[in-house]
Amino acid sequence: MMAAVSTIVTGAGSGIGRAIAERLAVDGYAVLVNDLSIERAEAVAFAIRAKGGVAAARAGDVSSEAEVAAIHKSAVDTHGEVGLLVNNAGIAHQALFENLEVRDFDRMFAVHVRGTFLMTKAVLPAMLASGKGSIINIASQLGQIGGIELSHYAGAKAAIIGMTKSLAREVSSRGVRVNVVAPGPINTPLVMELSAEWRERKKSELPLGRFGEPEEVAATVAFLASDDASLFVGQTLGPNSGDVML
Repeated sequence: MMAAVSTIVTGAGSGIGRAIAERLAVDGYAVLVNDLSIERAEAVAFAIRAKGGVAAARAGDVSSEAEVAAIHKSAVDTHGEVGLLVNNAGIAHQALFENLEVRDFDRMFAVHVRGTFLMTKAVLPAMLASGKGSIINIASQLGQIGGIELSHYAGAKAAIIGMTKSLAREVSSRGVRVNVVAPGPINTPLVMELSAEWRERKKSELPLGRFGEPEEVAATVAFLASDDASLFVGQTLGPNSGDVML
């Protein structure tokens, strides 16, 4: 029997990240649950273990180089060299562009873009050395089409998509697949931080007529992580209720 693939899921204390961690554990991955809150991370890891899965927890801010190093070391020490990374950690903040503060813009890019960069830098050397691995970045459909009162969020997610495509061109021939999942609005605590007016307007724009559920995004991640997705390189998959059609 093959050893479970060591996996890090960032921002996995709730919402999409939690659903991803739980789904990957069911599929046999050994998951390190990361979150800013150790209480949330431990709760998810405990729930996974209660169902027979393999999971550990580690708090940490993905925008901090030192904390990313600690997250990575914890995963390696607990489950071995990381073979799957899901960069999911994210924050929400709503404001018209003209009202954006520099600190809001900087924090958005620090968590989403710098965090994805730092976590990927941490796991990539071992993946390249072994000639195998998968990195899945969670972006947003707003990174493809933009979003009212969310220019900094959409910009950060667009940056993730561009970085993913570029990295995929560099490392795919060396055995590491890199892809993006760009969900539409999903029923999560993060989306609930946005105004009711924003949510109603966005819901009316969706051909499917509803927001998605975290488990629907997790299913897309599970597919990309699997051998069934062996031809998927630098792709952006969109469980987005029809908000983006390619």
